[in-house]
Amino acid sequence: MSKRILVIAAHPDDEVLGCGASIAKWSKNSDEVHVLIISEGATSRDKERDIEFRKHELSQLSRSAHRAAQILGVKSIRLLDFPDNRMDSIDLLDVVKPIEDYIEKLKPEVLVTHHFGDLNIDHRIIHQAAITACRPQPGQTVKCILSFEVPSATEWQSPIVSQAFVPNYFEDISETLEVKIKAFKTYDSEIRKWPHARSIKAVENLAHWRGSSVGCEAAEAFMLVRQLN
Repeated sequence: MSKRILVIAAHPDDEVLGCGASIAKWSKNSDEVHVLIISEGATSRDKERDIEFRKHELSQLSRSAHRAAQILGVKSIRLLDFPDNRMDSIDLLDVVKPIEDYIEKLKPEVLVTHHFGDLNIDHRIIHQAAITACRPQPGQTVKCILSFEVPSATEWQSPIVSQAFVPNYFEDISETLEVKIKAFKTYDSEIRKWPHARSIKAVENLAHWRGSSVGCEAAEAFMLVRQLN
């Protein structure tokens, strides 16, 4: 039976890095995948947030996100304009509300988002906001919550045992890894050179490493936060 899946990412490219090949696989298997990106993803490179100064770059990121979504077979994508790497300056409730509204509109059965222990502050806040928006009250449509890893954020955190990314759910992406790489290449401004963790080679290596840990060619790893059968 097909499912409606909502992927909530902090920045443009996180959705591809975290679960791009799984999105392609789910879409190929007739699941309905929607993507919600919370932060604009560029203005943290300046001392002060200046939307106008970064207007061209923000427009480019938006185009990249829509191209990537098309490549992955996403049903819909929506980009919000919360500040980049400044989510800790926003009241959590103000982040929760638009997520709640989107969940109410889409009524997804599965929600996929960031790992709580990431180094990036936006990732941690988006995780917290998404979990809050998915409180298991009567009538809640979200029955399964997964958190993904993002290269250059998840593994860069201090080794705090209580916040470690310890995957217990894997998707075999042997047939869709190339689709993920194609989608990632639309974010040409975000790709780094090897041996950076956000290089093409590193992304491929991580997929093969996660695959080898569960006996397949390539995989994306998740932590299962909650599931109701």
